[in-house]
Amino acid sequence: MRIVFSDLDHADHDIEQAIFSEAGFEAPLLACRSEDDLIAQVAAADIVLNQYAPFTRRVLEALPRLKQIVRYGVGVNNVDLEAASDAGVQVCNVPDYGMHEVSDHAVALTLALTRRIVPMNASCRAGRWNYIEAVPIRRQSTQTLGLIGLGRIGRLYAAKMHALGFALVGHDRFYTPNAADGTDFITPVALDALFRQADIIALFCPLNDDTHHLVDAAAIESMRPGAYLVNTSRGGIIDEAALAEALARGHIAGAGLDTTEHEPLTPDSPLWAQHNCLITPHMAWYSEDAAQELKRKVAEEAVRFARGEAVMWPVNTPR
Repeated sequence: MRIVFSDLDHADHDIEQAIFSEAGFEAPLLACRSEDDLIAQVAAADIVLNQYAPFTRRVLEALPRLKQIVRYGVGVNNVDLEAASDAGVQVCNVPDYGMHEVSDHAVALTLALTRRIVPMNASCRAGRWNYIEAVPIRRQSTQTLGLIGLGRIGRLYAAKMHALGFALVGHDRFYTPNAADGTDFITPVALDALFRQADIIALFCPLNDDTHHLVDAAAIESMRPGAYLVNTSRGGIIDEAALAEALARGHIAGAGLDTTEHEPLTPDSPLWAQHNCLITPHMAWYSEDAAQELKRKVAEEAVRFARGEAVMWPVNTPR
């Protein structure tokens, strides 16, 4: 089988190439950005390691030889899963490579917001030494934290925040907290109840048709005045214009965003003007350890498939 990289912006791909070489495969690195690039350059490939290039229905129908796509990361929103299934293409991701990193980053954003770390640092550097500028700050054990999405990362974040004293409520269509796996400290609630009850809302759900702009103007308006919003999943889950407006008038006290709908965040985004919005460059996944783990697991998944072995992280069922 022929393996290729459709695109990759990493400094190198030495780990992957070492795994492929040991298994007896060569894998050229392409630089596909568009549908046309993929159709022109990937036609002879059986397996593709993919980062950002768009595998749409048009692309998949034009690549009859293709049998597997392995995506760098958890999200697969640049791959049309239904079209891939129709084309008989197995799509895989790496759902567990940076769980602690993402949950830790979400914890860091949450605490930076609720403890006013960033504005107080700026205040001190400006020559003001006055905690009154941070008022009000509430004790963690008096606050309710709401999680939307209770997958691997959401549950890790929940455990860490529970240890810090927060009360937790959660909403997930496919998972109910339970004593058997030790998550019964999370109270399951309906989505509209979560928006009304939570002092802090953290997002850990995938981006799809059901979750696009899930946090829209109406949802934001239903949130408690002075609530916080944290997103380390996908930017398109939030209506950013509505969030910027709510931040500007103080209905939302602050937001911590590691992902935005368009990345990098466009220069004209109204979020830049909101000093109570912390923005990081889609880095929650990153540590040296996680980056190496991701590279290793992507390559190993491709090798398993090429050898006819069962894959570990399928996200669709080819027809």
